[in-house]
Amino acid sequence: MLKRQIVLTSLSLLILTSLKAAGPSGFVHWSNADLKAFTKKLAPKMNAQKMASEQLGKHGNHSFMVAYRGANGEAELHETQTDVFVAQSGEATLVVGGTVLNVRTTAPGEIRGSGIQGGESKKLGAGDVVHIPAGTPHQLMIDGGKHFTYLVLKIDQPEK
Repeated sequence: MLKRQIVLTSLSLLILTSLKAAGPSGFVHWSNADLKAFTKKLAPKMNAQKMASEQLGKHGNHSFMVAYRGANGEAELHETQTDVFVAQSGEATLVVGGTVLNVRTTAPGEIRGSGIQGGESKKLGAGDVVHIPAGTPHQLMIDGGKHFTYLVLKIDQPEK
């Protein structure tokens, strides 16, 4: 009987410890290794535009995703969301600012186009972080044969 009680007490402590280690409600931790693993995970899932992504979660006014690109993306403009990119692997050129060409609306507040005229080019590599305010045109360009994996934090902006 004593042995059973010791086992039950040990199991209870183990369960309580693991619950506490999980963190407070809403807490999420993605290790550097977790994020780097997305390159291998997403590469075989690329669509016709040579892009694959995975949603990591939505938390109130912001959400996380990881994206993998093997070719240029479309020009984008998010009317009500700020983007923060954290480069994980590979390299890309971010064209930011200017004017979106051949504009089309793909969803409420989401503008796409064939390119950007008059934007500035910024080279991105692993570890780089960029903040792209709502309403700012941006486009990722990938050199042939290269790839780019990045974490995206999307922040909903309050309505004006």
